[in-house]
Amino acid sequence: MNSISPVGTEVLTKRGCAVGADVEAPDALLIRSAELHGVELPPSLLAIGRAGAGTNNIPLGDCAERGIVVFNSPGANAEAVKELQLCELVMASRDVLGSIDYVKSIAGEGARIPELVEKGKNRFAGPELLGKTLGVVGLGATGALLANIALELGMTVFGFDPFLSVDAAWRLSREVKRAESLEELCAEADYLSLNVPYTEKTHHLIDAAVLRAAKPGVRVLNESRAEVVDDEAMCAALESGQVVRYVTDFPNEKILGAKNVIAMPHLGACTPESEDRCAVMAAGQLWDYLLNGNIKNSVNLPDLTLSRMGVCRLCVIHRNVPRMITRILDFISARNINVEHMMNKPRGPYAYTVVDLGEAIGEDVAESIRAMDNVLRVRVI
Repeated sequence: MNSISPVGTEVLTKRGCAVGADVEAPDALLIRSAELHGVELPPSLLAIGRAGAGTNNIPLGDCAERGIVVFNSPGANAEAVKELQLCELVMASRDVLGSIDYVKSIAGEGARIPELVEKGKNRFAGPELLGKTLGVVGLGATGALLANIALELGMTVFGFDPFLSVDAAWRLSREVKRAESLEELCAEADYLSLNVPYTEKTHHLIDAAVLRAAKPGVRVLNESRAEVVDDEAMCAALESGQVVRYVTDFPNEKILGAKNVIAMPHLGACTPESEDRCAVMAAGQLWDYLLNGNIKNSVNLPDLTLSRMGVCRLCVIHRNVPRMITRILDFISARNINVEHMMNKPRGPYAYTVVDLGEAIGEDVAESIRAMDNVLRVRVI
């Protein structure tokens, strides 16, 4: 549904998949920023692969209710976003863009240009990063990379992430200081970097109260999403000088009208390397799910990876309610089918059960399990 890097689509085409915008009754969608809210998704659809991290363009709840697994590609674009944030740190400090415009404005002054350069340069000056404090909100793949490299620049780094995973913690330097709250982080930070995904919980995470708690003169970088910041509160903080500069990759009409804003057109992941990595990761995850029923990096249903055993595999997406596993296994046992291997993983109101069986089962068995209460999707592979 978007232009996807060929190295990503080749993951699928080389394995015999039909890939294209005109495929009828698709098993999967491979997208970047295509808007799926309000789109009628086909009954055949099993999964959606997002070549990127953000998934606010996908109706995650509706997909979960239909047993459609939504994957994203966390970390695949982290290097590209980190590099752009290094640029943003410098632009938030010195008026680089203003200085470039000024130099362009004195074209034609001939021999006076060196004199005008010296006269005008001070108005674009700003502080060094060395010795300053960076607060990183969200310590996933990108946030951890930024935190680590900021230490190399001689900055003190505080991080805040109440949902920090074990994998992310391993990537993070032990020199990064832990903030117990967002307000504590903001009170310490000369620079504040936003690196959280946009969800209901992070909507307007940076609001008027948080900005009031921030160190006066803070500089804010937003590589999350526009909606993570309350635009009204940010405009007021910019007007009062509480926030000296706001650098965002997600412009809108409101924020473009405020002073001391640097806005870019969602450049974070715009590198060919990043697009290749995101596409390969998304396509690979789709393929593993279609072929084996394994789920990795889902944003709406449980992750579950199980090595295959037996003759066939039964995959059941269901609500996370008591006795579901027992009912499924009782149904199989009543037909004298041996269970070779199984696993169940819950995630909030949903769960995923994978059972490897000692013999093949027909569609009639699958239909009987589909008819059970609280079952959302059944596949036999």
